[in-house]
Amino acid sequence: MTKENIKPVIKSRNEPFVDRVATRIWQEIPSAHNPYIAESCQCHGYDALELAEKRSFSDVIFLLHAGELPSAQQSRLFETLLVALSNPGPRHPATRAAMNAGVGKTNPAHILPISQSVMSGDHLGGGEVSAAMTFLRKNRKNTPEQVVHELISQNERPETGDWHIAPGFGSRFGDIDIISERIATLLMTLPGKGPALDWANEFAKPLHEHNMGWLSTGLAAAVFLDLGFHPRAGAGLFQITSS
Repeated sequence: MTKENIKPVIKSRNEPFVDRVATRIWQEIPSAHNPYIAESCQCHGYDALELAEKRSFSDVIFLLHAGELPSAQQSRLFETLLVALSNPGPRHPATRAAMNAGVGKTNPAHILPISQSVMSGDHLGGGEVSAAMTFLRKNRKNTPEQVVHELISQNERPETGDWHIAPGFGSRFGDIDIISERIATLLMTLPGKGPALDWANEFAKPLHEHNMGWLSTGLAAAVFLDLGFHPRAGAGLFQITSS
């Protein structure tokens, strides 16, 4: 056997295997008679049954991602967004994927995962939400009108299809997305709104003369930022919102 073919000897580092799964999100208090059975559960320190009794589903989703329960204003802002974006409509690619899967006699248990895989994408999906959150964070100190001017002057409108001038903002079927604009108007009236929604709303206004404006992904991005979420959480939160 040549020297090149000699395999290295794997030595033990005498490191013990972890005897339990550790997570900062969820804690299971073991039963006294069987340590594999949970006597009670806590989510970020809050008793799960008490949460089920006293808090809404949207509050618990917020808790899972943020580590703390939302304030009353945050709760209302988050729940308003969840309800407003709960169904993307029959023309959305994710909805079409679900409809096609259903017509094709797909196992019903697989239809939602198929739809959600499309909802994770960069076109009107979770990927665009994360990108929009990054865009808003990057430009928050710039004047919205100036950013619009630079994007319009430096980019050419495509000959066919919609133009997303920035992640979360653009046209739908060649025009302004009326529903997204109406949702934005509603969100702007809530006391929980913050600087991200304010900036994004001023950014959307000068886009109207170019037949563009808010998209659902931009709405989600602005709200998630105002609620304190990181862009990496945006995609998953948007999938939950639209499921």
